[in-house]
Amino acid sequence: MESSPISIGSFSKTVQKLWGMMNPCILCPRKCKVNRSKGQIGFCGIAALPVVSSVGPHFGEESVLVGAGLPRRGRASTGGSGAIFFAGCNLGCIFCQNFDISHLRHGRQITIEQLAQSMLELQNYGCNNINFVTPTHVIPAIVAALELARKKGLKLPTVYNTGGYDSVETLKLLDGFIDIYMPDMKYSDPAVAKELSSASDYPQVNRQAVKEMHRQVGDLHLEDGLAKKGLLVRHLVLPENLAGSFEIIDFLAENISPKTTINVMDQYRPCYKASLYPKINRRPTLQEFSSARQYALHKGLNILL
Repeated sequence: MESSPISIGSFSKTVQKLWGMMNPCILCPRKCKVNRSKGQIGFCGIAALPVVSSVGPHFGEESVLVGAGLPRRGRASTGGSGAIFFAGCNLGCIFCQNFDISHLRHGRQITIEQLAQSMLELQNYGCNNINFVTPTHVIPAIVAALELARKKGLKLPTVYNTGGYDSVETLKLLDGFIDIYMPDMKYSDPAVAKELSSASDYPQVNRQAVKEMHRQVGDLHLEDGLAKKGLLVRHLVLPENLAGSFEIIDFLAENISPKTTINVMDQYRPCYKASLYPKINRRPTLQEFSSARQYALHKGLNILL
């Protein structure tokens, strides 16, 4: 990893402030307070420069990001979400499906300039957006790269695809850089959040973060079936209602917006260390998933299919 400070004097004051929040690091709610520009690492396992696992068009995301099946209407786009997967994570989910990236941190370190070039290549390829997957811990480099890429012609909407454990102080600095916020809302119970993701304060932190995200971008806005701006919440249904699905749905409908767009997800399967925890060592039943989805419909939320 890098061992010398990176010159950021030519970047905006926002980038400089974000970079400063990394030394000592208080970017995320963990506030590890390590000096990442000197190569020190905290919970996320990443120093100042990002480690990227993969870059390319991704067709496994929501249809409003991918554009699958939508009419081109003269668009040159080949579709797909322009996904950049960042290694490392500020959550310790024991059931992580991408544990090789998030926990084992497989990937290669890249510079700010290389990250900016990756964004431009995704645009040239015809992707619909630039999708930053697990960006929380490397957001200073992302915003710096965005500044460079926009100067060179980047026009695509940006997607902040996060586990939802984000600091409001950091999020406020992203206003104007992020078009679409796509946070997880994983848990409503602090004890479950501690056991499954090593973050007992997740419910409180997550709700404040989602409020700030919605303040910046509002409800999800589509053009020709594609997301252009707004909030899109992901909620993964867990066995035994461990995720607290009904409480999360209530919060969105009553404290964010009755028009909130949510993807109630049934993709959970035991991965990584989940087999060590009997309650999550199975997939949710059809009834467990259907009851959560039906409740979201009952509360009037905008449900993605």
